[in-house]
Amino acid sequence: MAILDKFTLRDKVAIVTGAGKGIGAGIARTFAEAGADVVIGARTTADLECVAGEIEALGRRALVVPTDVLDFAQLQNLVDRAMAEFGRIDILVNNAGGFPPKPVAQTSAREFEAAFRFNVTTAFELSRICAPLMVASAGGGAILNISSIAGHKPTPCFAAYGTAKGALSYLTRELAQEFAPKVRVNAIAVGSTRTDALNTVLTPEIEQTMVDLTPMARLGEVEDIALGALYLCTPAASYVTGEILGVNGGMERLNMQMPRAWGGMG
Repeated sequence: MAILDKFTLRDKVAIVTGAGKGIGAGIARTFAEAGADVVIGARTTADLECVAGEIEALGRRALVVPTDVLDFAQLQNLVDRAMAEFGRIDILVNNAGGFPPKPVAQTSAREFEAAFRFNVTTAFELSRICAPLMVASAGGGAILNISSIAGHKPTPCFAAYGTAKGALSYLTRELAQEFAPKVRVNAIAVGSTRTDALNTVLTPEIEQTMVDLTPMARLGEVEDIALGALYLCTPAASYVTGEILGVNGGMERLNMQMPRAWGGMG
């Protein structure tokens, strides 16, 4: 196999959650361009249909499965539909997740637990369902979790989100040990990436501060994350498992300035 052939996903089948917009949509498009058929899940059908059109324009098949990852029956349906349509699963990308920055004093225990469920438990459940099917249908596969630099660089107002992403990164390492050698499990520690979600809070002043605090002197783009995902899910990374790949512009701290509980900025 030629070197560049190791970076392709020709005739592979990937499931991507949160694929209607942003990073998930970018990963789905990139995987299709690399040769994969893609099963895309998210809550909004119209968004998924748009991404599916882009995948099909690249000459690959797209299966739209509206999915709320918090409903475990819908996760099972996502996998069942993938197997019924394609007969195999090679790749799973657990991208759906998130939680806004919020002071601890204003974060209820219910919200804290909800952040954990949204970011960690959903990824655990989908990985648990998919891994045996990857082995049975394709002889093995790759799981990728979209984590965050917030999972290992503490900062004010990120207790819920950062703790959840920290747990997701650790879950990645645990699953890698248990699923080896058949299924590789890795994660990406994403930094501030220009998506619709980030754009809702960006002002010119906030963006400039974030850029100033990023060693690479810019915000991340969806393509940056998608290319990291492509590497980790292709044969090029066949000896890589249990790793948390930083795609965050070299940040050693979060670049969002948030207030401490009793004065000062983080």
